[in-house]
Amino acid sequence: MKKILILLLLSSLAGGGFFAHRSWDAAKRQEECEFLTLYGNVEIRRVNLSFRVGGRLERIFFEEGDFIEKGQTIAELDKAPYEDAVATAAAHVEKAQADYERLRTGSRPQEIEQARATVKERDAGLTVLESDLKRAVKLIDDKVITPQEYETIVARRDEAVARKRLAEETLNLLVEGYRKEEIAAGRASLSAAQANLKQTQTALTDTTLVCPNNGVLLTRVEEVGAVVREGQIVATLSLRSAVWVYVYIPQRELGNVVEGMSAEIHTDSRPENPYIGQVGSVSPEAEFTPKTVQTLELRTDLVFRVRVVVGNPDGGLRQGMPVTVRIKRETEPRQ
Repeated sequence: MKKILILLLLSSLAGGGFFAHRSWDAAKRQEECEFLTLYGNVEIRRVNLSFRVGGRLERIFFEEGDFIEKGQTIAELDKAPYEDAVATAAAHVEKAQADYERLRTGSRPQEIEQARATVKERDAGLTVLESDLKRAVKLIDDKVITPQEYETIVARRDEAVARKRLAEETLNLLVEGYRKEEIAAGRASLSAAQANLKQTQTALTDTTLVCPNNGVLLTRVEEVGAVVREGQIVATLSLRSAVWVYVYIPQRELGNVVEGMSAEIHTDSRPENPYIGQVGSVSPEAEFTPKTVQTLELRTDLVFRVRVVVGNPDGGLRQGMPVTVRIKRETEPRQ
């Protein structure tokens, strides 16, 4: 009797296990029909950071692995040469501004009055020499003076005439002011000096390397004291935003995946707490499955790459990490 009871109990357990296995297997098959399971790797944008100007690296404010917020200063170059260039350019602007104002406003009244006084002075001197020349004509006729003395008096009178003419022309220029061409040239010189000042100020600003977005400092390529060239990579930043996963689907599944569909991204570290994502794009071109995500079924098949954007990324997702993506198959026919 006891053996019969044991046999009945074992039979019940075996039957229950069989039906439980069938139920679990049916649920699994139903889930596989409802969800599409794909495999891929995490992709995170990286930024190679560099200065737009060259110089000696003076400071680096973060270590590798540090989180940096957008707008924070990552590194600085020696600013002294660029500050000197700004000061020199500012002085050139001041000089060009003064020259342009002088050309634009013309001569001061005091300068014009001084020129008039010079003309009067030269005219008075010429009058005296004209009188001397008249007397010299009579004296040479009477042979009181020699021809050489007479020529000297004539030369002095001619020199006085030229000096008076020069003074009159100077006065006319001061009264009329500068020509339009001279004023335009002065304005152009001022604009060039201002542009040069702006350029030196921009170069000074570029001696500060600012974080373009929230991210983690991956690599310090150069260290303090190094002399870097313009555009030379100084550090590499891994961005916290714009995280996605590339997965690959066979052609037969193309009708079940469209842009905008929701997706779950499972990692080995937190399989029961998936990230939520969205299908961003489906490649229009077929390709062979990359070796890093090949499965036995897809090893020789052509597949299409799907970009799944992670909506809530955090530090748990790392570059190249293998993940499993589950996408609910589309049941409604597409229009």
